[in-house]
Amino acid sequence: MKVLIADDQELVRTGFRMILDAQPDIEVVATVADGAEAVAEARRLRPDVCLLDIRMPKLDGIEVTRLLAGPGVPDPMRVVIVTTFDLDDYVYGALRAGACGFLLKDSGPALLIEAVRAAAAGDALVSPSVTVRLLAHLARPRQPASPPESLTDRELDVVRLVARGRTNQEVAAELFVSLSTVKTHLASVQSKLGLRNRVEVAAWAWESGVVS
Repeated sequence: MKVLIADDQELVRTGFRMILDAQPDIEVVATVADGAEAVAEARRLRPDVCLLDIRMPKLDGIEVTRLLAGPGVPDPMRVVIVTTFDLDDYVYGALRAGACGFLLKDSGPALLIEAVRAAAAGDALVSPSVTVRLLAHLARPRQPASPPESLTDRELDVVRLVARGRTNQEVAAELFVSLSTVKTHLASVQSKLGLRNRVEVAAWAWESGVVS
């Protein structure tokens, strides 16, 4: 798979490139230092995954994400946000702008590789250690609302666990169902609510008060 890295720190770009290029199934096709160049190179090269820093010159990570993966973008790309700030006010906006993953820069090589592979496969990965804190901190506080009648009780069970940072495997184990059943429930929830990935499902759950 092909990956683009955008970060204004050369040390970060070099480190990520070394980690990813060492994997037999991953090739870093470009490293760029600002948001404008990230958009231009991503559109030219069409990488499978774009790794974006939040704070970059010219265009920040949110605007780059919106241009490459936002609502209304034909054939949106897969964007993973990588940042130093685990409660950065920009992160929530980037996830809502279309990013399918969120990682801290100190998450370690294994999680970085896992996030890239998950994004390329059409899944999403948000650092489990920050998912709950991030969404709880940045979601607008609301009074709990009645869940849509279209969602079944089991679908709501899946949504609540996803919103708390559980992986599909962990959801399956906690609910005593198969992995394929979890994926089916998630796909159904996304279809019913018009959401694009598990990150948006988690955000919706916090915003709507389904989980608190």
